[in-house]
Amino acid sequence: FRMYSRYAEDRRWNVDLMSSNPTGVGGFKEIIVLIEGKGAYSRLKYESGVHRVQRVPATEASGRIHTSAVTVAVLPEAEEGVDVTVGPDDIRIDVFRAGGAGGQSVQKNSTAVRIIHLETGITVSCQNERSQYQNKEIAMRILLARLVEREMKLRAQEMAKLKGEHISAEWGNQIRSYVLHPYKMVKDHRTGHETSDADSVLEGDIDDFVEAYLRSTVGEG
Repeated sequence: FRMYSRYAEDRRWNVDLMSSNPTGVGGFKEIIVLIEGKGAYSRLKYESGVHRVQRVPATEASGRIHTSAVTVAVLPEAEEGVDVTVGPDDIRIDVFRAGGAGGQSVQKNSTAVRIIHLETGITVSCQNERSQYQNKEIAMRILLARLVEREMKLRAQEMAKLKGEHISAEWGNQIRSYVLHPYKMVKDHRTGHETSDADSVLEGDIDDFVEAYLRSTVGEG
């Protein structure tokens, strides 16, 4: 999240945290962020995929190396030619109390919102804001983005079938590795581009990786 936020800020894009689910030990299970600015989607859309991280966590007393994975999904809020509408009968909306650390910080009112799209089963929850209305508005924006992304993926699969190609419908493809121990290296498995300056990459210096993949797509279509 820090890596992409700083990359966005360097390009003067607006970064708005829409939803987060902390683990309680300094990390997050999920973060949803809205990034707005010229060229934001066209530059970030190929960052979707599995990012593998090899490191020694701060909580690891014996110094053992852990390998974990982060799934990045980049979804457009709106895409030309993709029309997705959601009516009241298409969704179920649940409200519940937002979680907190206990005591006075726990919401006494049911302000958190969960929206379930009945046809696809896509579920979006939001509890960041203090009002139920704000959380519902954010959850609907996220749901629409996921439905747009789903429609785009289905169209791409249909085109691939017509062309006799194979396209994966899953996010399961590992696109990049970040090795932080015992040495430092970041490598993109799609282009082969790599650097030993992992610290700079994690601080948002990913332009070389973005450019390398964009160059590799020239001529495709």
